[in-house]
Amino acid sequence: MTGRGARATAAEYRAFGVREARGQSATYERLALAVAEDARLLDLLDGVPEPRRQPNLLFAATRYLNGPVGEPAAFRDWAVRNWTEVAATMTARRTQTNEAARCGVLLPVLARLPQPLALLEVGASAGLCLYPDAYQYRYAGHSRVFGPVDSPVRLRCEVTGPIPLPSRMPEVVWRAGLDLNPLDVTRDDDLRWLEALIWPEHGHRRQRLRAAAGIVRADPPHLVRGDLLADLPRLAARAPREATLVVFHSSVLYQVPAPTRLAFTELVRGLPGHWISNEGAEVFPEIFPEITVPVPADGPQLSVLALDGRPLALAAPHGQRLEWLS
Repeated sequence: MTGRGARATAAEYRAFGVREARGQSATYERLALAVAEDARLLDLLDGVPEPRRQPNLLFAATRYLNGPVGEPAAFRDWAVRNWTEVAATMTARRTQTNEAARCGVLLPVLARLPQPLALLEVGASAGLCLYPDAYQYRYAGHSRVFGPVDSPVRLRCEVTGPIPLPSRMPEVVWRAGLDLNPLDVTRDDDLRWLEALIWPEHGHRRQRLRAAAGIVRADPPHLVRGDLLADLPRLAARAPREATLVVFHSSVLYQVPAPTRLAFTELVRGLPGHWISNEGAEVFPEIFPEITVPVPADGPQLSVLALDGRPLALAAPHGQRLEWLS
């Protein structure tokens, strides 16, 4: 560990192993903690652009290139031998986890907004979260099932707190996504990258990805390659006027610098309609410094679900749990 960058990277991998992977992926917990103590790997990561040093990106690039992740020593040896290709993949690709289960977090908010809806997702990846009306939902502790009975995508969300269950499914009349590098699930290579981003133990998520991709292939959304500041207003202006515009994003803002996050916050607040953010608890205080959210300082990583800047709930990163705030 020779430089300040390496020390920061080590801390990032250690935090990922303890707060994100622990209890979710024993494989990634072992790898992340091993990388945090490996001077050679940290030096190699120091040569990758800072935003691309993320654990998820390193491990996904390894799996995308058919490298081993099951055992830290084999992973380390393979990564060092193949670092040119690994670094190139990390530089060219992005962490674009497209988890349809996040719609289980969004649904209680979307269903209460004035209908019909025009959905615009920032950081849309392949657009799987633009189809909340096409999936089926169960909220633990509640007997009612929401969504189409024949949907191939069936989501289950553990809930605590006074969650407002939907009285109806949202009516979506327009779907659009904005991304620096939109993915196309009709392309085998893009689908392979999305699968590589899913953690090794999560076979159910891979099955869900393929089922959601089938829905998207049948009715593709309008995905635009663009920047969240420069291109958002132009895309938002294309939404039908008779629909409620809903700009939303999940686990996106941590990937951009703090000044960009603040500029985006000002921009989206000036648009018509509503804004749903589902971002990591560490990002929330930066974009809403006037609001305090009761997030534990340690323990599993959580996202803050907010509507127009007002926090509503705490959510697990992949949509598997939702704690509605009083």
